Amino acid sequence: MRWSNMYIPTLREDPADADAASHRLLLRAGYIRQLMAGHYSLLPLAMRVRSKIINVIREEMNEIGAQEFLLPTMHPSEIWHRSGRWDVLGQEMFRLEDRKGASVTLGVTHEEIFTTVAQELKSYRDLPQIWYQFQTKYRDEPRPKSGLIRVREFTMKDSYSFDLDDEGLDRSYTLHREAYLRIFRRLGIPAIPVHASNGTMGGSDSVEFMCPSPAGEDDVVTCVSCDYAANIEKATSALEAVEDEDGQAELEAFDTPGVQTIDDLTEQFGVAGNRQIKTLVFIVDDQLTLVLLRGDHELVEQKLIDATGAAAVRPAHVEEIREALGALPGSLGAVGVSDIPVVADLELRGRTHMVTGANKDGVHLRGVDVERDIAVGRWADLRAVRTGEACSQCGGALSLHRAVEVGHIFKLGHKYSKPLDAYVLNQEGKRTPITMASFGIGIERALACVAETHHDEMGLCWPVQLAPFEVTIVVAQPKDTEVSRVSEEIYQSLRKAGVEVVVDDRDERPGAKFRDAELTGIPYRVVVGTRGLDDGAVELVHRATGERVQLPVAEAAAKVIDVVQAAKRG
Repeated sequence: MRWSNMYIPTLREDPADADAASHRLLLRAGYIRQLMAGHYSLLPLAMRVRSKIINVIREEMNEIGAQEFLLPTMHPSEIWHRSGRWDVLGQEMFRLEDRKGASVTLGVTHEEIFTTVAQELKSYRDLPQIWYQFQTKYRDEPRPKSGLIRVREFTMKDSYSFDLDDEGLDRSYTLHREAYLRIFRRLGIPAIPVHASNGTMGGSDSVEFMCPSPAGEDDVVTCVSCDYAANIEKATSALEAVEDEDGQAELEAFDTPGVQTIDDLTEQFGVAGNRQIKTLVFIVDDQLTLVLLRGDHELVEQKLIDATGAAAVRPAHVEEIREALGALPGSLGAVGVSDIPVVADLELRGRTHMVTGANKDGVHLRGVDVERDIAVGRWADLRAVRTGEACSQCGGALSLHRAVEVGHIFKLGHKYSKPLDAYVLNQEGKRTPITMASFGIGIERALACVAETHHDEMGLCWPVQLAPFEVTIVVAQPKDTEVSRVSEEIYQSLRKAGVEVVVDDRDERPGAKFRDAELTGIPYRVVVGTRGLDDGAVELVHRATGERVQLPVAEAAAKVIDVVQAAKRG
């Protein structure tokens, strides 16, 4: 390829509204352009990288015996009603009607649709099956951000396993987990497998593959002493026991004028956070619910969703709280409440001599015995793990990191096969639901994660196996006959050897070409200029390390080929 014929609209300045490093650099280097919030055009360089990411994933999927499909992106609503997710996913789905008035949706994901295809599986002899596709997904994100990391339209590799039983499910799950580790290693993404919530997917176990990055919107908890790793939505820790006062706790109301927060109660009345009951009010599937935690702990909303199995959860409005409890936030509690469901964090179980709001503005209760005085309907792990707490596996210190979810694998069990009637006959001739799992990788998000991981102050630094081109030849003085001749000879030699090469033959200053080569992140740069040719040499520059080597003109092409091939071998 010749740079002068390509569309590579590089920018000299950082875009003002680009927050993540990948967003900023992919815009500047001419890889992407925004159409509207959450929707991006991929330009030629990005398409070349994207194609290589897909090829790596396809090779690893094929290696575990998966078969490639392509399913529709527009789905009839009836299938989603049958699975129960039409209401669960809510506003995340793009919904519309066709000209005949039929209700349809643009595919958020494809569990339901692959399951309908699996209805034609009839016998245990047809199993196991692993099917996958690369397909566009649509999600009506309320706040798309960070370029390709959080968008409303994207490509996903989604695969699905179909097995007779849990033993087969475990095998398919392990095959995918190991394939994902190979994929991310080949892509140069330092992905950490972590325990995760299944969320709206349903099923039992799930693992996320998280790429550490400041641009991430997830917190990942890891242990410094063992291999424990979990999303904050799933993470647990071992806390030191809090010693309560001896003796019978007796309820006593006391005035707390002006107290609005946990800290207010600590500062004005000396009640430590771990002796307070924090009372939050949520609407859980249209049911007002009290959620209780220790005063010094924070709620993880996904844990509340998982604990209750709710389709929708939101904080209650002030007027809803006042009507139900007769007080405003700051003086709320669950003592004596019998007509409202109460969900409490496990760290409150068995606690005595606690303090909570009295459901009367400016009044609190002391001497609360949680299990005596509060009608807890459900106990659950609801709290957020904090840095420095002890690992529940080994007792080591936990730490938190920001990360981007780049892949996710789920054990679904019969979540979709039962409602969508995907059954087979087992060895005894009995009709049994197919056992399923689901596995996803976001393609453009993976591209962004590579950019997040591989860049410096000058621009992108693609790994050679993913770069849009492996080599760029900078023709320093394109009007010089000898410079043009040597450049063309090296270019043609690299092409014949299968090296992906672009020659920068533009009538631009050498400095501008160097900046574009650095910005676009092409791994190797060959500089052909009059000064070097006077000494019988061209210069080879390694983008990632900055190393510069002078190569004799006669040996230049062969040496560059050797360098590229060695890099590709790893």
